[in-house]
Order: sequence, then structure tokens, then C-alpha cells
Amino acid sequence: MIAQFFIPPFTSLYDKILNWAMIISIPALVIGLTSLIKLHYTRIIRKTPNMPYSIVAFIAMITMALMGLIGGTGEGTGFEWMFKNIQVPMQATMFSLLAFYIASAAYRAFRARTLEATLMLLTAVIVMLARVPIGNFLWHLIMPNSNLPEVVSGWILNVPSMAARRGIILGISLGAIATSIKIILGIERSYMGAGE
Repeated sequence: MIAQFFIPPFTSLYDKILNWAMIISIPALVIGLTSLIKLHYTRIIRKTPNMPYSIVAFIAMITMALMGLIGGTGEGTGFEWMFKNIQVPMQATMFSLLAFYIASAAYRAFRARTLEATLMLLTAVIVMLARVPIGNFLWHLIMPNSNLPEVVSGWILNVPSMAARRGIILGISLGAIATSIKIILGIERSYMGAGE
């Protein structure tokens, strides 16, 4: 994947790898679904404290699958109605809870006690003020013909933040590769229930 950016002949190999990824994703979906069903079935049988959530997960999976198989997934179907009126609001709820969690974590992390925390606080304030309408409005009251906050926040997001994101993505990719190799070689067996 990385080599195709630097070595032109690898571009055709990249397309083949993408096709293989789509082919491999189908058995991966089956394995994931089987694992999910096994996990929730085990919780229901053992009557664990999380058993009601497992029952709700089963009901939701079966209902959505039946709605999609019987009525289709197009416009005006029951599947689309359930997706828009149940799943999307639940996702919005999860993200709103995440926003409060991040705000709480940011409050604890951004207390300017060290140089690193102070730099993080200043960077966050600059980016937030440049990205929200009130910050843009306030800046144009002070300096009407300047777009300095957009330039500075753009640089912060495109240079140091992008470097950190790429490092995190590389770490995740290496972890996924290592886990995949362990599964292929039979070293990692927790997906088969051996790790419980």
C-alpha cells in the first residue's frame, strides 16, 4: 500500500490488493457475525448481568435483517425508516455523550500546569476559535481584513496534527498486521473462544 505511492508499477498491484480486500471482507463479515452471535448467546445462556443487552442485540439484529430481506433497503422501506429513526438517533446520542466525555477529559488535560499542557491548550483554543463562527466574528471585529486564524489553524491541522494522525494510523496498521499474522499462524485463538 505504501510502495504504490513511490513506485509506479505497484499501482496495478494496489488495485488487485483492493479487489482481494473486498473478497476477504465477506468471510471476515461471516466470522465477525458468528463471533457476535456466539458471544451474546453465551451471555444469555449463562445469565450474566449483561444478559438484557444481549437479548436487545439479538432482537435488533434479527429485526434489521428481516426488514432488509423482506422489504428491501431502498427509499421508503421499513429498513430505511428504522435506520433513519432508530440507528441514526442512537449514533447521535453516542457521539453527544462522547462530546461530554471529551470535554471532561480536555478540562483535566488542559489545566496549564506544564509547558506541554499550556501548548496543547493554546493550540486547541486557536483551532477552535478559527473553526467556529463566533471566533471568526470576534477576529473580524478586531482585524477586519485578516484571515490569520484560518491560516494558523490550517497549518496546525495540516502539519503537526497530520503527522500525529499518520503515526497513529501506522501504529494501528502495524497492530492489525501483527494480529492478522498471529491469527493466520494459529498463535492467536481468542476469536475461537479459547481466550475466555
